[in-house]
Amino acid sequence: MTKRLMIALLALAVVALGISPAVAADYSIKIGGGPTGGTFNQFTNAMAVYVPKVNSNIQASSVGSGGSVENLKRVHNGESDFGLSYAVDSDLGFQGKLPQDTVKYNKIRAMGYLYGAPAQLVVRADSGFKKASDLKDKRVALGNAGSGAAASAERFFRHIGLWDNFKPTFMGYSAAASAFQDGKIDAFWVLVGYPNRSIIEAAVQVKIALIDVGIEAEETGFYKAYAYSPAVIPAGTYGKDMPATKSFQDSCILTTSIDQPEELVYAIMKTLWSEAGMQAMVTAKKTFKEMNMENAFSGASVPLHPGAVKFWKEQNKQIPANLMGN
Repeated sequence: MTKRLMIALLALAVVALGISPAVAADYSIKIGGGPTGGTFNQFTNAMAVYVPKVNSNIQASSVGSGGSVENLKRVHNGESDFGLSYAVDSDLGFQGKLPQDTVKYNKIRAMGYLYGAPAQLVVRADSGFKKASDLKDKRVALGNAGSGAAASAERFFRHIGLWDNFKPTFMGYSAAASAFQDGKIDAFWVLVGYPNRSIIEAAVQVKIALIDVGIEAEETGFYKAYAYSPAVIPAGTYGKDMPATKSFQDSCILTTSIDQPEELVYAIMKTLWSEAGMQAMVTAKKTFKEMNMENAFSGASVPLHPGAVKFWKEQNKQIPANLMGN
């Protein structure tokens, strides 16, 4: 068989199978997650396993990071191909309005909504702390530097006038839970779906309570300053005697860069938002049940990637003009 004939037969086979040369290309992708033990990493680990399982031409690895803010910077700079970021961080980064950082990370593009992440401020049940403002002069862990948790905490505590009057400490959730148990910190803050494993770990040895940060958010006009939305941590989430707690939440969005090929992003969308894909993510963690067709790209604050636009249009989703950018 001549070389020319072999090429012709191969081309016919590709057409017959419905595979375009672009989609058939090999890809090796890095997915930015978060600190060890966090929900970000649980998603990216599951994604890194499932996507190559369905797409033999895609290799994937989950990459740990500080979290939301670091991910949007890495995705913009091409250090990560995909990443999890919160909508408020993405919006501020896109506009060049991150704290002490005027760089416009405008290559970031949204793909789809994963889950809502409410703020959870943990204290000892016998501490006497009823409001966030009661933590004056206290030691509070806020999440890793560069994380969405730390960024949201700084916005909130600055807004209520406490930032310069307490002792912020930057550490991951698991480390914070351990330090809290040992009495090295007075409180810790997480911005993540519930129930959170680190809070559960802390509650094993210490009777805990959650502060109603949603009340101070309402009273101080926090929702007018930032695009967070009210939320409630249901009663009994961390123990049968714990009451419902008012909070506020951000939307966790799977993001990529405008530089990523449309075919690659579209293939990943079809994989993750298939019935089997969504079930695989829920199997990894129940929090991801919010990742569904109904929620689609809810909460997205930056334009959708063209590959995501193509996918959501096929699902008959109406895409607002502000999310249709290149």
